[in-house]
Amino acid sequence: MTGTLHVLQFGRSGQLGSELVTALSKDPGIRATVLGRAEADFTDPSKIENAVLKAGALDLVVNAVAYTAVDRAEQEEALAHRVNADAVEAMARACAARGVPLIHVSTDYVYDGAKPGPYVESDPTGPLNAYGRTKLAGENRIREHLPAHVILRTSWVYSAGGRNFVSTMLRLGGERDEVRVVDDQYGAPTSARDLAEAIAVIARQVTGPAPQFGTFHYADAGETSWCGFAAEIFRQAGLKARAVPIPAAEYPTPARRPANSRLDLAKISRIFGIHPPAWQASLTRVLAGIKETRA
Repeated sequence: MTGTLHVLQFGRSGQLGSELVTALSKDPGIRATVLGRAEADFTDPSKIENAVLKAGALDLVVNAVAYTAVDRAEQEEALAHRVNADAVEAMARACAARGVPLIHVSTDYVYDGAKPGPYVESDPTGPLNAYGRTKLAGENRIREHLPAHVILRTSWVYSAGGRNFVSTMLRLGGERDEVRVVDDQYGAPTSARDLAEAIAVIARQVTGPAPQFGTFHYADAGETSWCGFAAEIFRQAGLKARAVPIPAAEYPTPARRPANSRLDLAKISRIFGIHPPAWQASLTRVLAGIKETRA
């Protein structure tokens, strides 16, 4: 499309939401209206629907909000479902009424992890935990009500801000000589900045003359285990701590995690021309950002 692209973004302060604000602002042709928790309460789907219906000029909606407390969701599945499925359905219905597409972020946890190789978008789903079930329900609600959608399944998201695996490992690596970390779950760490920049690219294409819709995978390139991720964090941060590999059975959590979260990235590269950077390189950039904020 020509002229200004009007985007309604849900989510301001989370890892992805804050990075998305920056990524969209880099395009002078994009005017984004960003709604945080105060303006858009995802525990009340009607407010989400009204926010879309009552927005002014609108070409695209991007959802960067989710209930992501994986373990707590085992006890709060109804709340997680309201945020990840019911509110998302309300958003999709409103987008259909406005005639605008939706970009929505989902998760590798919609898969059961039993496949030996990377998952492609058409592989059967089978979430192992409440979080994954509610995110899959949200995907299905979108498909039911809004053909003009892009669902992005991603994995192991982290950023320079907030609480995440990187911040936890930096803290533990500074306190201990050894940190025991699960070594039999595999996936790809994904920088929230990289994901946000991919969304900015997709935003332009899905509002263009020949939009492509559907489900896509986005993660940073390569793969590792959680222990491998921790070891690389320690190495790049100059910490002397050693990551000690343990099986998941020795670190029980309320929610089961898939053993394999690897995502095939061929489709997003082919359709949108997006080629994710290596996860190690992205980690370097994020650690540099953390160092700047602490200086």
